[in-house]
Amino acid sequence: MKAVNATKDDLNEWLELASEVEYLFGPMVSDPKFIQALEKNINQCNAFCVRENDGLPGSRLLGGVLFSSAGAPSYKIGWLAVSSRARNKGIATELLRHILKLVEVPAEVSVTTFGNDIPDGRPARNLYQKFGFVSQIESIPNGPEGGSRQKFKLITTQKS
Repeated sequence: MKAVNATKDDLNEWLELASEVEYLFGPMVSDPKFIQALEKNINQCNAFCVRENDGLPGSRLLGGVLFSSAGAPSYKIGWLAVSSRARNKGIATELLRHILKLVEVPAEVSVTTFGNDIPDGRPARNLYQKFGFVSQIESIPNGPEGGSRQKFKLITTQKS
């Protein structure tokens, strides 16, 4: 399995993946702003995905991540999701490894993820902690489903 740059041919599969996780992230597939943001990230080479069987663009997506380097040396993970049929298979780990290789050190990488009160969000929290992200105290508004959110940050001083 390999994380690669998403292309315009992957857009429908991104929306399919988004529809699976809307119960956690809120409405996306019918939100023109989400679609515009997705297209913008794809065009700017800030969208990465793992395709089923490392397939060609347009193949079923197992997972995807949107990653911004616009504020470097402060980077931001804007969205990371894994298909329910592909969870616990290292997809999110591969995506996170891939984007962290793009970070020019020294840097900080931040992500807003689910609070501890969201059972389906615990794997995401555990993943970020496994990579050395540390939870931050700053207050984050609740998600669209009403659950809490928490910011995590990774400070990097050398390439891994």
